[in-house]
Amino acid sequence: MSIELQALIGFALAAAVTWALTPLAARLARRVGAVAPVTERSLHRQDMPALGGVAILAGILAASAIFLPDSTETEGIIAGALVITVVGALDDIFDISAGAKLAGQLVAAAIPVMSGVAAHHFTLPLIGVFNLGAAAEPLTMLGIVAVVNVVNLTDGVDGLAAGVCAIAAGTFAIIALSLDRGGSGILAACTAGAALGFLVHNFHPASIFMGDAGSNLLGYLLACIAIQGLLKTAAAVALLFPLVVLAVPILDTGFVVAKRIKYGQPIYQADRWHFHHRFANIGFSQRRTVLYLYGWTLCLAALALAMRFIPYSDGHGNLNTGWSLVLAAAGLLTLAASFYLVIVLEILKLRRFSGRRMRGQRGGATGDAESISSGGDTDGDAEVDAAVANQLATGEFPALPND
Repeated sequence: MSIELQALIGFALAAAVTWALTPLAARLARRVGAVAPVTERSLHRQDMPALGGVAILAGILAASAIFLPDSTETEGIIAGALVITVVGALDDIFDISAGAKLAGQLVAAAIPVMSGVAAHHFTLPLIGVFNLGAAAEPLTMLGIVAVVNVVNLTDGVDGLAAGVCAIAAGTFAIIALSLDRGGSGILAACTAGAALGFLVHNFHPASIFMGDAGSNLLGYLLACIAIQGLLKTAAAVALLFPLVVLAVPILDTGFVVAKRIKYGQPIYQADRWHFHHRFANIGFSQRRTVLYLYGWTLCLAALALAMRFIPYSDGHGNLNTGWSLVLAAAGLLTLAASFYLVIVLEILKLRRFSGRRMRGQRGGATGDAESISSGGDTDGDAEVDAAVANQLATGEFPALPND
């Protein structure tokens, strides 16, 4: 049986097992108290069971036991997966402190690193191989923990983290298999299948959340796959593959952390500055929000695949002009989609709504709303622009009407 067929069957098996066990995980969650309550920053409207990660782990373990090759690295990854799922489950049940969670994540990350899953070098485009030396193991651990928390922070709306991780893992599977990294390709395929199997129950309106047990697990596995299957290759753009594929959660986390630092808030403090919250604030339903973010992730995944399969270089620094232009065009299209989603969409829609609201308020106060909304009020336009700029900077503004 070919590696590709094993990966495909592993994908299907992980999806089926996770799909079948997720309702049982929901019952277990309610029994042990792993329930996500409704808070002021929540987008859900009722308390939800939050141990979906247990079903995801079961699906991955079932498929991995059959199809993953037996090796020290595989054993380390699976052992770390068990540890990080337990850490996440404890947080789902008992709401443990940020320090305890971080310690558990570091322990889980150390297990695969000590088993040989470490990026001792990576290849930089047009530069060559860059060796990390003695810093390889600690930097790899920090990288795994960083991806774990990036995915964890993304999990704030029905189906978002599961869908984004399924797309990312599927993309990693294709790239890893093409680079003859069979074990990583199979693990990525199993991860994608488990995420999709869970998504059936988690897409809006969700019946269960994956919880920290699931988001920590998926982030951990994506990091290990990226290290074992992509970074540890001679591919010229190996370092860019995970950065491009995971760009949506990375940008989301970077944006939120930057905002928290700017306003002097702890970086682990929950808020409503994530992309999905901001989309909700401008009137998007949960389904529309996740579909837009899926689309953005798919654009980036397509760019990563283009970087892998378009023959723009001969591998020795010599570029093919025609194929390089094709790759550049793909990059520009992805950049345009990103610009539209992050900047133009939010600013323009918010400005239109704020303008109508503010002009209506001023019109009510003066009794001349028609003249204010006629487009001739330059001072009013400046006032709207200033208000919108402040609202976008803080992420705090009234929600627009739902679509």
